[in-house]
Amino acid sequence: MSASTHALYRDKHPVHEELGGYEGAKLGMWLFLATELLLFGVLFALFFIFHGKFLEPFKAAHHTLDKVMGGLNTVVLIVSSLSVALGLDAIQRGRRKLSMICMGITIALAGTFLVVKYFEYSEKFHHHIFPGNATMLKDDAVHEIVSVDDYIARRNMGPEEAADFKKGVNLFFTFYFMMTGVHGLHVIIGMTVLFIIMLKMGGGRYSHWYYTPVENGALYWHLVDLIWIYLFPLFYLIS
Repeated sequence: MSASTHALYRDKHPVHEELGGYEGAKLGMWLFLATELLLFGVLFALFFIFHGKFLEPFKAAHHTLDKVMGGLNTVVLIVSSLSVALGLDAIQRGRRKLSMICMGITIALAGTFLVVKYFEYSEKFHHHIFPGNATMLKDDAVHEIVSVDDYIARRNMGPEEAADFKKGVNLFFTFYFMMTGVHGLHVIIGMTVLFIIMLKMGGGRYSHWYYTPVENGALYWHLVDLIWIYLFPLFYLIS
């Protein structure tokens, strides 16, 4: 085979469509992604139901979240989605070393996301804000973290309204820790998958002739990114 013919084959990505198992692997991956979207879809639906029922406490609790950290993590995940896409494109073109570099960058960005999330969680725990037991929140009128009781007293809420307010605040932070925690678990799983792919790529397992696992790994990472794109405005921006 001449060099020009080889380049033509490489550019057109003849690859694994002709190999057994490709369609099955792709179908299985899409079915798996659908179940993941269903899981988060149920959580999103429950959030909106309770958001409508506890509008004022959800709005107050929302101001407690750090929008800068949330925004930083959004940028980090968007860039990681770009790097994993470039990694897939590189292996499709037979550029294994470049693909490994892109995978490494993606893993490093995923680690950055988790570090930012660690500091964000730590700040909440420091202020005694826990899932189902949030005793503090930020009063946006004075830009300070205050106790929920002080917040209620400042607004002269009656006993029944105060009880509903506390229940709503606790529900908001329960949803926040549960949904971002499950998403964080997906980030860890995605990092592990991409790391294994990178190791196998280094051993010569994947090439422009066979890259199905790389493609499926990239798809999973795009799902992780996509879910965060919805979580960020849900918790940090929409009041």
